[in-house]
Amino acid sequence: MTKKLEFDHVIAAEYDKGIRRNLPTYDPMLRLSQTFLRANLIDNASLLIVGGGGGNELNAFGPTNTEWKFTVVDPSKAMLEVAKMKAEQMEMDNRVEFFNGTIEKVPSDYTFDAATCILVLHFIPDINEKLALLKNVRSYLKPGAPFVLVSKYGDPDTPEFKELVNLWKDYWLDTTKMSEEKVEELMKATLTESSVSEEVIQDLLSEAGFHRIANFFKTNHFGGWICHAL
Repeated sequence: MTKKLEFDHVIAAEYDKGIRRNLPTYDPMLRLSQTFLRANLIDNASLLIVGGGGGNELNAFGPTNTEWKFTVVDPSKAMLEVAKMKAEQMEMDNRVEFFNGTIEKVPSDYTFDAATCILVLHFIPDINEKLALLKNVRSYLKPGAPFVLVSKYGDPDTPEFKELVNLWKDYWLDTTKMSEEKVEELMKATLTESSVSEEVIQDLLSEAGFHRIANFFKTNHFGGWICHAL
């Protein structure tokens, strides 16, 4: 995973607000993710949170699952600081371990009962690197472990994708005071990021060692998949 998300402290502080503008159904997605995990895990489960800087997965899963333990890995120090702050505020920092870097920073002898990778995959430009990340996630999981993947997806060259991005643009214009020029700058990033079709994502998950793959979530050009490690 060569491309890193680099957030400064200002962006980290604004992340909670911005993510819900980018993905209006962000909170329901997290609630559905928790339901899937809870249905497949024991009380004292261990979870790997890939790209968990910002702490929103900790905030969503931690308070109501008081025996779960979390390992959070993220390449952004600023975002990890935000996650640590949230863990301390929720008095759950004693059951969270943090690693600054890519997933390879997690010790190879760690094993987990579940994992999530939410809004990370589309930032990885190369299809082989996407597959490598998913294979790495699988390597840390016990057989049968549940996995949640959420990503932008779709073919940027298709009319459907462009229509969904236009809706996303209109949502920003409708709910913020940003100028159309500024929002169009955001659109350019979306159109140049490495989105792939749902069929490709399912193929990548299957090749990485997951099965029982199902699309559980969709909003605009964002989608989510639940599956289990073979």
